[in-house]
Amino acid sequence: DFQDSQIRLQETIIVNVGSHFDPATSIFVAPRKGVYSFSFHVVKVYNRQTIQVSLVLNGWPVISAFAGDQDVTREAATNAGLVIMERGDKAYLKLERGNLMGGWKYSTFSGFLVFPL
Repeated sequence: DFQDSQIRLQETIIVNVGSHFDPATSIFVAPRKGVYSFSFHVVKVYNRQTIQVSLVLNGWPVISAFAGDQDVTREAATNAGLVIMERGDKAYLKLERGNLMGGWKYSTFSGFLVFPL
């Protein structure tokens, strides 16, 4: 279920072992219960607005980051953290505030199982 504010990451997928990240929806689906590590770096380009980006787990924002400097042409909202996921749980990035205006081209998203529970 792609939402208007969901960040679509479709340029290049470097590693997708097990195909648990769906490039069509930009959603990661946990293959098993465990502790997962996620990180994101979302760039805004030539944009004077503040952006807020959240890692969303099953519809709820769990980790957020902001970028809001008015005097730079490029800035990134970056964060990382660990979350516990059940098998089938879904994680994706959501733009809570602002507009990327092409910055998604330079953005990254990473998620992987740290250890099973």
